[in-house]
Amino acid sequence: MNMVKTLLFLFTVALCSSLQAQSNVPKDWFHHNAAEGSHHGVATEKAYSEILKGRTSRTVVVAVIDSGVDAEHEDLANVMWVNPGEIANNGIDDDGNGYVDDIHGWNFIGGKDGSNVGKDTYEATRIYGKLKGKYASADVSKLNKKEKVEYALYEKVKEEVERKSGSAQTQLDNFNQQKTMVFGAIDALDAALGDSPVTPEVIEELEPGDNQMLAVGKMILQRMFQEGGEIESIPKFREEIEMEFTGAVEHFSNQTKYAYNPDFNPRTIVKDNPNDLTEKNYGNNDVEGPDAFHGTHVSGIIAAVRNNDIGMDGIADNVQIMSIRTVPDGDERDKDVANAIRYAVDNGASIINMSFGKGYSPNKKLVDKAVKYAAKKDVLLVHASGNAGMNIDENDNFPSDTYVKKGLFTKLPQNYVSVGALSFKTGEDMVAGFSNYGKKDVDIFAPGVAIYSTNPDDVYTSSQGTSFAAPVVAGVAALLRSYFPSLTAAQVKQILLNSSNKVSQSVVKPGSDERVDFSELSVSGGTVDAYNAVKMATGIQGKKKIKAVKPRA
Repeated sequence: MNMVKTLLFLFTVALCSSLQAQSNVPKDWFHHNAAEGSHHGVATEKAYSEILKGRTSRTVVVAVIDSGVDAEHEDLANVMWVNPGEIANNGIDDDGNGYVDDIHGWNFIGGKDGSNVGKDTYEATRIYGKLKGKYASADVSKLNKKEKVEYALYEKVKEEVERKSGSAQTQLDNFNQQKTMVFGAIDALDAALGDSPVTPEVIEELEPGDNQMLAVGKMILQRMFQEGGEIESIPKFREEIEMEFTGAVEHFSNQTKYAYNPDFNPRTIVKDNPNDLTEKNYGNNDVEGPDAFHGTHVSGIIAAVRNNDIGMDGIADNVQIMSIRTVPDGDERDKDVANAIRYAVDNGASIINMSFGKGYSPNKKLVDKAVKYAAKKDVLLVHASGNAGMNIDENDNFPSDTYVKKGLFTKLPQNYVSVGALSFKTGEDMVAGFSNYGKKDVDIFAPGVAIYSTNPDDVYTSSQGTSFAAPVVAGVAALLRSYFPSLTAAQVKQILLNSSNKVSQSVVKPGSDERVDFSELSVSGGTVDAYNAVKMATGIQGKKKIKAVKPRA
C-alpha cells in the first residue's frame, strides 16, 4: 500500500472510530448522575426527583446569543419567549423598545428588507483588510510610536490570515482527494459483499486480489471490528462517512472563500454604520436566519420541553428562550455582541448564554460596558471557553471576564461563568481534547461531547464543543434562578462553582499529551452538578428582593 493509501486508511479509521464511540453513548448521558461513575453528567433527574419535586418555580428568561433558533421546533415552540408588549407582524414598535415586531427576540445581523448575513469573515481578517492599505508598503522607520504598535498588529494578522488561508486550501484539497478514495473503497466493499451480512467473519474471508480499493475497505472494517464497532449495512456506513466529509469540505471551503478573504464584506446586507458604535436599532426580527443549527442545539440543551416523550429533555423546566441572532458563520462583531447583551438585559433575561468566541476584539471596551451593564442589572452571563485546546490564561479569547481599566486587567463582577468541555469518557480522557482551559479564566467544566439535542426542522442529532457545554451550565443556572428566585447572579455563580464535583484525577491536558491534575484546568477544579447545586441552594439566603408574584406550580 503506498503512502497516500496508508494515510487515507489511518484517517478513515480514526473517523470511523470516533463515529462508533459516540454512537455507543447514551443520548441523555449529560443528565446522568456523576456519582454513579459511568459518565460525568450533571444529575438532572436526581435533582428533580429528590429535591425539586413538589416545589414551585418562576419562569426564567434565558437569552441565547447565537446563530439563530428555530422557534417552531416541536420541542422548543412552547418554551420560546414571547414579547408581551409586541403585536406580531403589524410593522409597529408596539412596546417602544426600538425594535419592530421583536416577538421572540432580535436579529442584529439582518437587513431591514428581511435579508440575512450567513457567512462572514474572522476578526483577524477584518483587521488585516482594514490595515492593509495603510501598511502594506509602509516605511517602518518613518512611523510614530502609535503607528508602530498598529503596524505590529498588521504584521501579526497578515501572517495569521495568509498562513491559515493557505492551510485551509490545502485541507480542502486533501479532503476532496480523500473523499474520492474513501468512497471508492466503500463502493468496492458494497459490490464485493452483495447481500452478505457485514460481520468480522465475512470481511475476513474477502479476497481483494489486485483490487486496491477493496483492500483499503477491508482493512478499515477490520480495524473497526477490532475496536468493538458494529456496522448495520454498507449503505448506512457510507451515509455516516459522507456526512462527516461534507461537513469538513464545507468548513474549509467557507474558510477560503469567506472567513480569510479580506475582500469579502457581507455587512452591506445590514446597512449599519460600522464606525458608529452607539448605533443600536438595526437588523430585523428573523430570529432563525439561514442556518439555525447552532443556536437551536444550544436552546434544546437548556430548555427542550421535559417529559413530553418527544426528542430529548432540556435541563430547566420553567424557562423561556429569547433568541438574539448575532453570530454568523465567521466571527461575531463586538458592536453586535454589545447590543445583543443590552437587548437581553432590557427585555427581561436573567441568564445569557454566549456560545461563541474569537481571538481579537478591537472594540472590547464596548463589550465590557455591556457586560458591566448586565452585572448592574443582576444578569448572569455563561460563556463557552472555546475549542482551541489552549490555556486562555495565557492566550486571548474574547469576550472575556476581564476588562481594561487604566491599562490594567481587572476582574469583572461575579456575573460571568466561563465553561470548559467534558468528554463522555471517564479517567484520564474525561476532558474533551479540543477544550480550552485556564486556572484563572475557565470557571467550571460541563458535558460537551456527543450532546444530543434539537436541530432545525424537528430534527435531533449529537454534536460537540464548549458551545454545548455552556448551555448545560446555563440550564443548571436557570434551574436555580427559577426555583430560588431570590438568588443573585453572583450567588448563582458561587453555588455552581462551590457545589461542583471536585475530581482528583490526572487527565490529558487538551492540546497535548501531558498529564495534569484536573484541578489545574479551572477555577473550581470541578464539574457542574445540578443535584449538588440545588441542594446547596436550599440552604442559602437569597440577597435579591423579588416581587410578590404567584409562582407557577
